[in-house]
Amino acid sequence: MRKKTINILKVLRVILAVVLFTPVLLFFIDFTDILPDAVSKLLEIQLLPAILTGAGVTLIVYFLLTLFFGRIYCSVICPVGVLQDVFNRISCTGRKRKKIRFHYHKPANLLRYVILGITAILAVAGMTELCLLLDPYSNFGRIATNLFRPVAVWINNILAGFLSSKGIYSLYNVTIRISAAAFISATVAFSVFAVMVFFRGRLFCNTICPAGALLSIVSRYSPFRITFDKNKCNKCGLCEKTCKAEAIDSKNMTVDASRCVTCFNCTSACNRNSIRYAFAPVSLKKPVAKNAGEKTSSHATVSESRRSFITTSTAIVGAIPLSVLAKGDNAENPGRIPLTPPGSLNIERFKDLCTGCHLCVVQCPTHVLHPAGLKYGLGYMLKPYMSYEDSYCNYSCTVCSEVCPTNAIKPITSEDKKTIQIGIANFYQDLCIVYTEENDCGACSEHCPSQAVHMVPYKGTLTIPKVEPELCIGCGGCESICPVRPGRAIAVIPHPTHKTAELPKEDEVQEIKVDDFGF
Repeated sequence: MRKKTINILKVLRVILAVVLFTPVLLFFIDFTDILPDAVSKLLEIQLLPAILTGAGVTLIVYFLLTLFFGRIYCSVICPVGVLQDVFNRISCTGRKRKKIRFHYHKPANLLRYVILGITAILAVAGMTELCLLLDPYSNFGRIATNLFRPVAVWINNILAGFLSSKGIYSLYNVTIRISAAAFISATVAFSVFAVMVFFRGRLFCNTICPAGALLSIVSRYSPFRITFDKNKCNKCGLCEKTCKAEAIDSKNMTVDASRCVTCFNCTSACNRNSIRYAFAPVSLKKPVAKNAGEKTSSHATVSESRRSFITTSTAIVGAIPLSVLAKGDNAENPGRIPLTPPGSLNIERFKDLCTGCHLCVVQCPTHVLHPAGLKYGLGYMLKPYMSYEDSYCNYSCTVCSEVCPTNAIKPITSEDKKTIQIGIANFYQDLCIVYTEENDCGACSEHCPSQAVHMVPYKGTLTIPKVEPELCIGCGGCESICPVRPGRAIAVIPHPTHKTAELPKEDEVQEIKVDDFGF
């Protein structure tokens, strides 16, 4: 009867993981914009977004959940945790059971907690580079956006081509947009997860991941945990071989609750019902070594700690200078600043809160948000910026502010959007074709929704653009349509801190439609 109950626990865990993981994955790869923006609420319950937004109720729920039942978050809610389970299932396919599993390893506690400490200290100091690189949710976002989404678009385009050849036009071709820096970052993260899972299971979760380290501090005291029935166990090792967290020592019949992710693989593998998930309060007293064997084990632990210390020291040496460099990057290059989305308030705040998950990039209806490489320095690496090369920011659109899970882009209304000045259009007369070729144009004026750009008399019947700074919101309608290449005759200059523009007269507001030609 107990065996059946435990199997039910595993089935429930898998069902919950699939139910939470599937809409998150589809939301990132949804290039048809079918899913409602409300799906983004599932991303706000991820651990780092909850911390950054100060979601106290969510954090308390996670604390209590982990305190009583273990690291359920890592096996059910975290998308990278579920992705690693998929990798693990794929890596096991086609192999014999005895060859596919894992073995117990001592925990690298010094390494994981120092990484957690460094990440937290740097984040409090306003340097979020380690959060961006190590946070599981953000890495999943970049993987889904820059690897899974292009594959989905590629498959769609193949099917669209095939169906159109048969006279069926239910699908259409979609342009694939990929940033080189974002693609490299996603590929590296994907490869690291896949390799670690193949050789060491949940090594990332229990050694590198700050979220896993934070939860492990609490989970080690969970009263509900995986335990051995020593009267039934014959030390066959099946449970140890199926433990992807490498937390089960079958010889000594112990389970490291700080690394256990409550996946229930071990309970399903046991043929004697000798390992189970049950109420077993932990003793806070540390065992005292009584014989030479235990002393030897202690020495082994010290040796393991020394190796971890060397690795940790390397991480410290590498992380701090890079973070300091990233923090001072814009200060050294004040003219090189990105154009940040309406609702981000200012560049420094956006840098501190944005983890580069790229959700706003994929959800932007006009595709005006692009992930940055090193264009704006290390401090802005992989974070989104506004690019008006071939698109613009819709006058009343607020999608990015509605889906941002970390509040890096604050929720704004359509009315708010119309007065948020993220930058000002700057007109370069010596590049304008009205000046250089004495030809009519006026594309920038026609495509300015607030009429901040309007035409004034120039020569004879010719008119030339003029910018009214108090009306401009920096939407890029003028820059994106300007026919001058390579440098535009009109371009938006970003504000480090956003300002407020004046509302245009009601009869002057117009919808803009960008076509292929500016004149």
